[in-house]
Amino acid sequence: MPRNIYEEDHEAMRASAREFVHRTLAPRAEEMIASKSIPRDIWREAGKQGFFGFDIPEEFGGAGVDDYRFNAVIAEEMSRFNAATSSCFGIHSDVCPPYIVDLGTEEQKQRWLPGMASGDLICAIAMTEPSGGSDLAALKTTAVRDGDGWVLNGSKTFITNGYQADLVIVAARTDASKGAKGITLFMVERGMEGFNNGRKLDKVGMDESDTAELFFENVRVPDENRLGEEGMGFIAMMQRLPQERVGAAVSNVAHAKAILEETIQYAKDRKAFGQSIGAFQHNKFLMAELVTKIEVAEAYVDDCVIAHAAGTLSAVDAAKAKWWSSEIQNDVLDHCVQLHGGYGFMNEYRVARAWRDARVTKIWAGSNEIMKELIGRDLGF
Repeated sequence: MPRNIYEEDHEAMRASAREFVHRTLAPRAEEMIASKSIPRDIWREAGKQGFFGFDIPEEFGGAGVDDYRFNAVIAEEMSRFNAATSSCFGIHSDVCPPYIVDLGTEEQKQRWLPGMASGDLICAIAMTEPSGGSDLAALKTTAVRDGDGWVLNGSKTFITNGYQADLVIVAARTDASKGAKGITLFMVERGMEGFNNGRKLDKVGMDESDTAELFFENVRVPDENRLGEEGMGFIAMMQRLPQERVGAAVSNVAHAKAILEETIQYAKDRKAFGQSIGAFQHNKFLMAELVTKIEVAEAYVDDCVIAHAAGTLSAVDAAKAKWWSSEIQNDVLDHCVQLHGGYGFMNEYRVARAWRDARVTKIWAGSNEIMKELIGRDLGF
């Protein structure tokens, strides 16, 4: 089925992103895997190409483009390269900026947004805690008023960009008596005394991503680093999670689609018993199923992108896109590994790394079980 979601300007941006992948990312793929991070100069080059500023107004160094399809195009192309790079860039440029653009003061926007757009300031968002997982309302990190500022204590884990982050949006409890209504957001900056970026976590996949633990020990945060109103942090996160989830869905489908295309070519080229392995009826039927699954998932996600660009995407539909796309992604990649046979289990093959990388997509941005809970509640249960 032809896709009708993108126009000429979007495809021009896609071409630019694809060239960036070919020229800048691909030659340094092994370096990023070995260091478990994306080098700073690559961040700055991506910023120079304009990949980080779509949600940021022009006066603060961004493109000021009110069209989420541009974000989606970048997510697709980065995901076709690898899921980890897409995740790191996506958190920085797709997830974090709306918090500052929507909730920040003029001074905060001038202070942080230009550096985020240029790639000089790497941003992360710290919600998840060691004891809480997806239960954001139960977070234990605290911020206590002290004079004209706050004292922050606690820890976060599984934070994408956490090790390199210069700027972190931190959710903390400011009033224990108010439950979800007692959570506030703060901007914590590298160099603040008591803030430790922690270690790079040793993950099953996503090798290029510097996922880290974060520790806050009596960190003094000035009130001018409070983001939004006191006690409104949980609501702010709930309002912006749909963008994170539709972005994850875009990445999931694009990632699996790219590997499936490579697998189809492999099945044409690989010979067994005197013919290409794709010519065997079982494999032929299987690949017919996988292509159909990808295209159907892509059609739904495309509709979600269009709805989000129009400001009409519901949290429930974003949850559907997130959980379904990750299930399809993992199903497709599992079969792609099988079709590659023993080579599919070798890390030197992209299919093996993609298979490992994909497993986390059923967990992050809210586990798939949480997504189904949201959908079930919407059904009246």
